[in-house]
Amino acid sequence: QVQLVESGGGSGQPGGSLRLSCVVSGNIFKTYVMGWYRQAPGEQRELVAQMSSGGNTMYADSVKGRFTISTDNAKNTVFLQMNALIPEDTAVYYCNAKHPYVAINYWGKGTLVTVSS
Repeated sequence: QVQLVESGGGSGQPGGSLRLSCVVSGNIFKTYVMGWYRQAPGEQRELVAQMSSGGNTMYADSVKGRFTISTDNAKNTVFLQMNALIPEDTAVYYCNAKHPYVAINYWGKGTLVTVSS
């Protein structure tokens, strides 16, 4: 059974940093595209960053240069390092695993990130 469990959310100050982690169980980590999405209050869920099994990454324009997605294959864990936080980064962040060829998606339950002074 596939499970994605996020951790690392919480409160941060503008200009500060937070790191999110997502532990993936089930034999998908080396095949699926791993990503982070977020959903702010009243907004649609949006892609923040993703990494293919080959290591290719893409980022939303709003986080380029500030956020970094990475993986620890030995620990089946994907990270999102968030630097230079701004209040607009406030959202629930969701870990996602997407099959590269067929419409199969797995989601974590989300972790709340709040950026305020």
